Amino acid sequence: MPIHYKRKTTRRIYIGDVPIGGGAPIAVQSMTNTDTRNVSSTVDQINRLHEAGCEIVRLAVPDKEAAIAFNQIKSKVETPLIADVHFDHRLALAALDAGADGLRINPGNIGSEKAVTKVVKAAGDLKVPIRIGVNAGSLQKDILQKYGHPTPEAMVESALAHVTILESLGFELIKISLKSSHVMNTIRAYELLSEKVDYPLHLGVTEAGTLISGTVKSAIGIGYLLAGGIGDTFRVSLTRDPVEEVVVAYEILRALDLRHRGPEIISCPTCGRCEINLFDLVEKVEKALSGIKTSPKVAIMGCVVNGPGEAKEADIGVAGGKGHGILFRKGEIIKKVPEHELAGILISEVKKLVN
Repeated sequence: MPIHYKRKTTRRIYIGDVPIGGGAPIAVQSMTNTDTRNVSSTVDQINRLHEAGCEIVRLAVPDKEAAIAFNQIKSKVETPLIADVHFDHRLALAALDAGADGLRINPGNIGSEKAVTKVVKAAGDLKVPIRIGVNAGSLQKDILQKYGHPTPEAMVESALAHVTILESLGFELIKISLKSSHVMNTIRAYELLSEKVDYPLHLGVTEAGTLISGTVKSAIGIGYLLAGGIGDTFRVSLTRDPVEEVVVAYEILRALDLRHRGPEIISCPTCGRCEINLFDLVEKVEKALSGIKTSPKVAIMGCVVNGPGEAKEADIGVAGGKGHGILFRKGEIIKKVPEHELAGILISEVKKLVN
């Protein structure tokens, strides 16, 4: 019987047409790593992210040229876009004029009090949410001096100070993130913040690293918080093609039984009984099924002896033998198949199933 997680009730905001918080499905976000000023490459990457299931995309807006390009990009994509702006409030205003669905800023580094007021008023008039993005590596000097280093408490104090700035200006379309590359500090910071505010929280372990280390850190940090009912949207940060961030994100959600997208591949690690090239078989099938949005369970097992029994919950699957394999459904054997036909037959059967 599935475990049901009691989620913290947060306020509802919208990034474009995507609901965040207030019981809405946990949204998957990523960020382009193209040069925003290169419109065609950025649009192409956003479209690939959208196809992979990404619901919100963030773009860096480092200068005026990027802000102009943002407007062109916005007109060519369906996905809601967040403008990431630092140090220059004029870029935030330009991004809002360009149609940004959200802003990611630090009120403390965007400019003077007058500059912050201009940005917040413009965002309020357009009903565009602002994400307060606190990063352990860039805390205010006075807070760092107080705590000695970027502790969870320091990160929370920084976030609350920024929240106070926005609230004092009558602005409450707020989302907050507290990111650190230290997993346990990230977890504790979000737990502390969740006790103090009811604004929606954007989760992430920043600078998590390469595919393996980044996936492990994100799965533990983000997964732990989601399992505890904390979090309304998140990004898996990887030093990879951002499309892979989205794939990992949905696997985290699937593992927690929170959201399901795409086929779930069940495959064994292989052992001395395996007499087929299971690694190649899994790779071929996974690649061929990558565009499917529904979520059948697909088993690819290396051994006829145990395969069907170990994967009896699978909707469809194959198990290998010497020079051949078997096709099975829900643990029941359907037919024997030559090894060279296993991939093609399994792919065909899955497509029939989902259609």
